[in-house]
Amino acid sequence: MENKKVLRRAVTCAAVLLGISLGASARQEQADEVDRMVEADRNAQKIPGLSLAVCQEGKIIKLRGYGLANVELNVPVTPESIFQTGSVGKQFTSMALMMLVEQGKLGLDDYIVKYLPESPAAWNAVTVRQLLTHTSGISDYGGEEETMGKGVINFRKDYTEEQLIQAFAKMPMDSAPGDKWSYSNTGYVLLGIIIHRVTREFYGDFLQQNIFKPLGMSSTRIISEADIVPHRSSGYRLVKGELKNQEWVSPSLNTTADGALYTNVLDLAKWDAALYGKKLVKASSYEAMWTAVKLNSGKSHPYGFGWDLQAKSGHRAASHDGAWQGFTMNITRYLDENLTVIVMTNLDENNANPAKISEDVAKRYLK
Repeated sequence: MENKKVLRRAVTCAAVLLGISLGASARQEQADEVDRMVEADRNAQKIPGLSLAVCQEGKIIKLRGYGLANVELNVPVTPESIFQTGSVGKQFTSMALMMLVEQGKLGLDDYIVKYLPESPAAWNAVTVRQLLTHTSGISDYGGEEETMGKGVINFRKDYTEEQLIQAFAKMPMDSAPGDKWSYSNTGYVLLGIIIHRVTREFYGDFLQQNIFKPLGMSSTRIISEADIVPHRSSGYRLVKGELKNQEWVSPSLNTTADGALYTNVLDLAKWDAALYGKKLVKASSYEAMWTAVKLNSGKSHPYGFGWDLQAKSGHRAASHDGAWQGFTMNITRYLDENLTVIVMTNLDENNANPAKISEDVAKRYLK
């Protein structure tokens, strides 16, 4: 009898070990498949370097760098490599605003003239909420590389916050406030100025003290090409098929709240975990950020506060793209599956498509 018990235990242990072995083998096969697919996409899009993180329920399950962070020095991409966020940085601006709302220092439906009294008359009916949701009607100042120096802003020139407001005030409105959704970097630049005036702190310092440090995001910061930044990648663009360095932008225009941040996939994984854990602000604030905006007509548009809310691959998702100075990225959170894919590249938006790569990766993990 005792021998039979020993035999059963041995068989059970063998079955468990076999299951673990088969599970590990399947996971490795999945990881290898993702690597092959990412490399194929990277080469097809001629992306010098790419950093990837896949998170499940706030924990990293896939982490890797591909290609080169610096082509001239032949430096490979690692998970520590620093990229620029572009407009993904708007998520942090919106979080800062929600913190101030909870502190009673401003209201989402406050008119912005309360904080920007020098605003033109056309902005009198614009609210903080409308800046957050791109429904203010205020035109985009041209925050994309291909329009550098061609709009009301010269990207080679430094501006004070007051000078930026004066320049923006000259632009015609796209629509009446609340009438339609129209992407506007201008709105988020203005939100950064509002944060400064409400807190008397530069918005980047507010983010550092209230978001980045509490979450342990030690590699995330405002862009500075003058500072020594460990693991900083170089941004690139393709000109007639030839790889070129990123275009230069004046220091002040690389510190605005529409997305001027350095970070890496490790820090963004910490950000993702904080979002799943509902850290930093109340659950009601997260709900507000991830609720589709309603227009004056009563119709909704699938955008919240710094988050695009359109479905991906048939799954409910919150995502955003970013592009700036030869860098592109995408973060997509599949809300029902608790899956997040983060892709960062060092190639301009005219050539790189990190959203496609992100969706291709997600398909390997989604049920």
